[in-house]
Amino acid sequence: MMKQNHPFHLVDYSPWPLTGSIGAMTLTSGMVMWFHMQSMALYMMGVLIIILTMIQWWRDITREGTFQGNHTLKVSNGLKLGMILFIISEILFFVSFFWGFFHSSLSPSIDIGMMWPPSGIKTFNPMQIPLLNTMILLSSGVTITWAHHSLMEMNFSKTTQGLTMTVILGFYFSILQAYEYWESSFNISDSVYGSCFFMATGFHGIHVMIGSMFLTVCLMRHLMGHFSSNHHLGFEMAAWYWHFVDVVWLFLYISIYWWGS
Repeated sequence: MMKQNHPFHLVDYSPWPLTGSIGAMTLTSGMVMWFHMQSMALYMMGVLIIILTMIQWWRDITREGTFQGNHTLKVSNGLKLGMILFIISEILFFVSFFWGFFHSSLSPSIDIGMMWPPSGIKTFNPMQIPLLNTMILLSSGVTITWAHHSLMEMNFSKTTQGLTMTVILGFYFSILQAYEYWESSFNISDSVYGSCFFMATGFHGIHVMIGSMFLTVCLMRHLMGHFSSNHHLGFEMAAWYWHFVDVVWLFLYISIYWWGS
């Protein structure tokens, strides 16, 4: 940054967008082979490529922001705006699932017996695992906020405790959702209810796992001393993403689990 007279970050050439796109193509092709030919080899290769790309790309961005000083105030504001627009696009992504759910549930067609839930579907009790998962995510929202405020107050031990608890709660949520799927009496091909349920809750579950990995990386970086009270952009974005995941789950619980059952 000492060799330029502007606050912008001119990104160096990077192979990771290319390897990431190759990994995504390999992953989707591998899923097709897995579904139709019962072979997971190409799918696992795609997962491996994406994981390696994520690790090395995250490493480069960490170097740029923490050690090279490239994340100036102007750059940080641009990154924040990009994250806000990304979260807005994710909100619209979930709006499409809610739209499909309410379109089918408020005016059930004759194909599903003109009733909701459709005949033969045994729904989940919203007072059991779904309610527990709601409490887990709400609690994780409290712990991530606690960690954030502790970081801004330079209480790094409390930040470690809050982040650790948030990561544990995130993975605990995923375990409980996997158990819920395992004991489900219906699947994604059981009428429009099964499709709406598993698409909406499944994609939310993927977002929880991504958020848990995001927070795990932030915990590792915090333990290595990368964050300060006024320079913790990666952590702040992870917290935004996690609150978004929390709010989406509240809508899912109220509409699909409670009202829809």
